Amino acid sequence: MKGLKGVIGRVRGWRRSWHERSKLQRIDLYTRVTLSSITWLFAVSWGLLPLSEALDEGAVAIALGAAFLVANIAQSVLSSRNLTPAFDAYRGLAPFPPGRLRLPAALQVAMTGLVVALAAVGGVRDEGLVLLVLDLPVAFSIPYVLIVPVRTFLLHAAAFSVAGTALLAAVGVPGGQLFGAVVSLVVVTLLVLVSARPSAWSLSVMWQAEEARDMQARLAVAEERLRFGRDMHDVLGRNLSVIALKSELAVELAQRGNPAAVDQMVEVQRIARASQQEVRDVVRGYREADLPTELMGARGVLQAAGISVTVEGADGPAGIGAPAAVQAALGWVVRETATNVLRHGDPRHCSIRLARTRDAVVLEVENDGAGAADPLGGGGDGGGSGLAGLRERLGALGGTLTAGPVGDDLFRVTATVPLTASGRGAGGRTVPARAGRAPGAPDGLPGSGGPLPSEGQPASSGSGEQPGPGDGPPAPSTPSPSPAPSALPEER
Repeated sequence: MKGLKGVIGRVRGWRRSWHERSKLQRIDLYTRVTLSSITWLFAVSWGLLPLSEALDEGAVAIALGAAFLVANIAQSVLSSRNLTPAFDAYRGLAPFPPGRLRLPAALQVAMTGLVVALAAVGGVRDEGLVLLVLDLPVAFSIPYVLIVPVRTFLLHAAAFSVAGTALLAAVGVPGGQLFGAVVSLVVVTLLVLVSARPSAWSLSVMWQAEEARDMQARLAVAEERLRFGRDMHDVLGRNLSVIALKSELAVELAQRGNPAAVDQMVEVQRIARASQQEVRDVVRGYREADLPTELMGARGVLQAAGISVTVEGADGPAGIGAPAAVQAALGWVVRETATNVLRHGDPRHCSIRLARTRDAVVLEVENDGAGAADPLGGGGDGGGSGLAGLRERLGALGGTLTAGPVGDDLFRVTATVPLTASGRGAGGRTVPARAGRAPGAPDGLPGSGGPLPSEGQPASSGSGEQPGPGDGPPAPSTPSPSPAPSALPEER
């Protein structure tokens, strides 16, 4: 009773193990078992049946037949054990240990000698000899054909066929049986070749496809992490810059006893709360820029910093009339460029110009005060990803971004986005239909969404680009009621 329960438990374990395997793992196991079964099928059919003739030919023939049977079984066991490392060697996972071929090779030589001896004493003849020769190389050849190249296998099989035929001819096997033996060796060589190699090749291709899918999944996760990190970097870089500016203004005003400091801190509080909503939008993946809102916010922040701002073309077809995806992309450019204008150099004036050509919208952001700074971000706080991020965003829409100094004191950023980009977001994704501002965010404060960034752009904690695209987009903000240039931070 206990033995029966043990068998039932073992069967259930095998069944559970089978169901826990993936489809590819099942195919892999099925292929290996099938090839191993071919070895045993030949051993118990063509290899065993001809030996019945030896029972009527005396003790010597019986002993030789028994020895061949034992060697054949041992060779089949070794073949089954070597099949897995042979598959691994074929797939390039691990080299096949050469030492594992020594005993099978010795058994192959011994089996060949036993067949020749049986033929010499008359223990096997006619059709029996042909069937025995058909079984002779199967067990050794199935793993061997996976280890060596096809050409090498065919050369070795031809040499074995010639040697075996010569030995059979030497012991007096008639010409008809010799011809049948040669045909058997050719057939079994081709059978092993077309059954084992294509099976291993198919499994190798399927495993490579599986590994490619796994790699694709890992890359998708990594790209999503980078997208999320860059969005967080852009949102927090913009909003923290505004909070720092407003806080320093509040400190200066409070030291002077100006009650406007309270208004500045109230606005800091509102910006912080709106930033929380933007972070939630980043987490959800729904962020869409609104170009008019971004322009208004950039104007407010820069004017609060004592920088005069002029905006041209925002109310025309290049601004309000542009497709939503184009506005989203350009809104992102306005955010980042205005933030860098605020953080780098010593600007006194910034101009933002929008123009529409026949097939594109062009945005130019130009500021002065760039003479003493590295306009391409070689210094600063360690370099950032503003220019690279903007180029990738615009590149996903077929747009371009150029940035560089103009003369001795000016820096200009030019973004061009084709009008045909109306169906995609700035990150190359379809833009979801959401409002331009986060719920509850007042006009002129952070809270507007932004385009989904293109995946794969690494985030950075800072930017070294001088006045141009920088660490984070500018925050929309209403102008301070009493901006004072002297209240700005020294490292602007």
